[in-house]
Amino acid sequence: MHSETFLLHGVYDPDTFGGVVNPPVYRASTIVFRNMEDMEARAKAMSTPEGQELWYGRKGTPTTFALQEMLARLEGGHRSLLVSSGLAACTSAIMAFVKTGDHILICDSVYGPTRHFADTVLKRCGVAVTYYDPTIGPGIGELFRPNTTVVFLESPGSQSFEVQDVPGICAQARRRGAKVVMDNTWATPLFFKPFEHGVDVSVHAATKYIVGHSDATMGVITANKAAWGSVREYVFAAGLHAGADDVYLAQRGLRTMAVRLERHFRHGVSIAKWLADRPEVERVLHPALPGTPGHEIWKRDYTGASGLFSVVLKPIFGREAFRSFIDSLQLFGLGFSWGGYESLVMPFDPSHERPGSHWPYEGFAFRLHIGLEAKEDLIEDLETAFRVLHLQVEQAL
Repeated sequence: MHSETFLLHGVYDPDTFGGVVNPPVYRASTIVFRNMEDMEARAKAMSTPEGQELWYGRKGTPTTFALQEMLARLEGGHRSLLVSSGLAACTSAIMAFVKTGDHILICDSVYGPTRHFADTVLKRCGVAVTYYDPTIGPGIGELFRPNTTVVFLESPGSQSFEVQDVPGICAQARRRGAKVVMDNTWATPLFFKPFEHGVDVSVHAATKYIVGHSDATMGVITANKAAWGSVREYVFAAGLHAGADDVYLAQRGLRTMAVRLERHFRHGVSIAKWLADRPEVERVLHPALPGTPGHEIWKRDYTGASGLFSVVLKPIFGREAFRSFIDSLQLFGLGFSWGGYESLVMPFDPSHERPGSHWPYEGFAFRLHIGLEAKEDLIEDLETAFRVLHLQVEQAL
């Protein structure tokens, strides 16, 4: 079954949901057992790594189980768990495999809040972190220590868009017994299959393309069979879960993800090409554009791209002109997150979040999420902003 079809029919179960095609919302905390025998039987089942029973609301309901099964099968993993946010998914997937005295490797292009967690919480826990060049590929083998337990990838990086050689890195980690955790939010389970490339645990901010409508936050952790027990143990021990209504919104959003992503991909590439030809632009950082760093790996490993990419302006434009450019955009909202139906813009400066890295550009940078609006309207909005940019420069002379 193709992924597009599976999104619509993959976990439909008339016996469980009485013929309802979209599993309904189960809001529950307390689960009442029939008798002591029933309670003991479920307790025995829950004590195994594969146990999935109605036990207590925090450990899942039929709504939760349906979405978890769908996501695991869609991505090619063994099992999935839902948590309250993408950041919770990232941090939990790390914590499931570390202890005091361990060392882990994290790509230097990692999502800022994940980096903050590593620099604060992991540091207090006595876990050493080395940030590696995301373009290092199999050369990462030289960075392993005897106590390295986790390699954390984010490909591509959600600001600077370096594409990592996932199979090459996984091969090195496997030789040394380290688990590979990958943030696969940008590509979604439709455009990159992490477990086919050697990843042990995949995490997503379901807030983005899975929910797709900017109205719920959620994280997903999917593991292969060998890693599943450790992930499940940590998530349950830490009391992590996702609320019933958010689970339902994610489930409903997932149904249309293939259709939405096709448009995000197509319009994103089209607008990226248009921007690459603009005289004001120094570089467009979009993995699907030929000539962009990482394009060859993207072409080898990925089947598509989302609507998120970055743009660097030429250094001739000053701060006030750049601010005028951003503020004049009407259809691109200035806001955090991405993956919803609406287009967004976010200025960024990697030197603030990656002080040890070399950022080769001097001009101001911004990230765009291309939503579902008409492509022509988005281009017109950008054209107007470029006119304002030039007007600001002229007024400053």
